[in-house]
Amino acid sequence: MKKILFIATGGTIASKKSENGLKPQISPDELLSYIPSLNKICEVDTLQLLNLDSSNMEPRHWIMMEECIKEHYDVYDGFVIAHGTDTMAYTAAGLSYMIQNSKKPIVITGSQKPINMDITDAKTNLIDSFTYASDDKSQGVSIVFDGKVIAGTRAKKVRSKSYNAFSSIDFPSLAVIQDGQIMRYIPMLPYEEEVRFYNQMNENIFLLKLIPGISTQMLTYIFSHYDAIIVESFGVGGIPMSIQKTFYDLCAKYPDKTIIMATQVAHEGSDMTVYEVGNEMKVMCNFLESYDMTLESVIAKTMWMLANKEITKENQEDIFYKNINYDVIFGKNRIC
Repeated sequence: MKKILFIATGGTIASKKSENGLKPQISPDELLSYIPSLNKICEVDTLQLLNLDSSNMEPRHWIMMEECIKEHYDVYDGFVIAHGTDTMAYTAAGLSYMIQNSKKPIVITGSQKPINMDITDAKTNLIDSFTYASDDKSQGVSIVFDGKVIAGTRAKKVRSKSYNAFSSIDFPSLAVIQDGQIMRYIPMLPYEEEVRFYNQMNENIFLLKLIPGISTQMLTYIFSHYDAIIVESFGVGGIPMSIQKTFYDLCAKYPDKTIIMATQVAHEGSDMTVYEVGNEMKVMCNFLESYDMTLESVIAKTMWMLANKEITKENQEDIFYKNINYDVIFGKNRIC
C-alpha cells in the first residue's frame, strides 16, 4: 500500500463559518475523518503547513511547499496538497517549475464547499486525489478536481462557484476519475532526468493589463522598478499605437528587462506576427511570447527563470520555450 503525505494549507475545503464569513479552521486529521474509506486506498500521514485563504497565498508559500516536499521526498510515494481554489492554478504552475521531473505524484486539490457541509464536493475531490496519488502511473504536479486530472501548468479557474471550477486550457485533461477508476488520456512517459528542486522565485515582475485608452503615465515607473513586464494584451497580442513610442523608448533604455506578450483571451494563445500593432513591436522590443501557455504559467515561469542563476539573458528564450510539465505545446514553432 502506497504511503502518501497529506499537506494542508487551508482553503475552502478546511473552512468553517465565522462572524465575517468562511475561514480555514479544520485540521488535516479532521479533514480525513470525513473520508473513512481512505484506509482502503493508501496509508496517509498528515502535516499542517499553512492555514490560509488562498487569496493570501504568495510565492514564499510555494517555497514552503517545495521545501516540505523535498524534505519528505524519499519517505513517501506521493503527496496531496489541500489548497484553496482561488490561487490553486498559480500554485500548481509554481510547483511545476520548482519541482521538476518528479517521478512521484504531487497532487493539489480543494473544494468549492467546505467539507463539513451536508452537500459538498470536498469528499469526492479528496478521495480522487489520494486514488490518483497512489497509482503507479502517476507522476509530476497536477490538479485533481471534479473528476479531472489537469497538468499543473494547464489549469485555470473558470467558474467561481460551480463544482467544475477548473478547465485544462487548450490541452486534454491527463485523466478522469470515475468510481475510483482512473482513465488516462495522456500516457505518462517516465522522466529521464532526476527530480530537481528549486527554492527561489523572483516576484519582481509586473503584469500590465491593457485596456482601451490606456495611458503612458505609469510605464516609466514600471520599467524602472521591475525586472520583467508581462503585457496582457488584447487578442493575439500587440501594443496600441497610443503607447507604442513610449513603450519602445523604454525598451531601448532598459535592454536587460524581460518583456513578455500574453493575452487576455483564455484559449488559442498569442501570435504577434498577425497584426501590424504586434509584428513590428515584437522585433523592436525583443518580446518573448506566451503563445499557448496559460497566464498563470507565464507568471510562475518568469518568476522561476529570473531567480534561476543558470538562466542568463542569452539562454532565456530557449528556457522560456522549453516544455516543462506540458506548459508549451506549440510555442514559437506552433503549427496552427
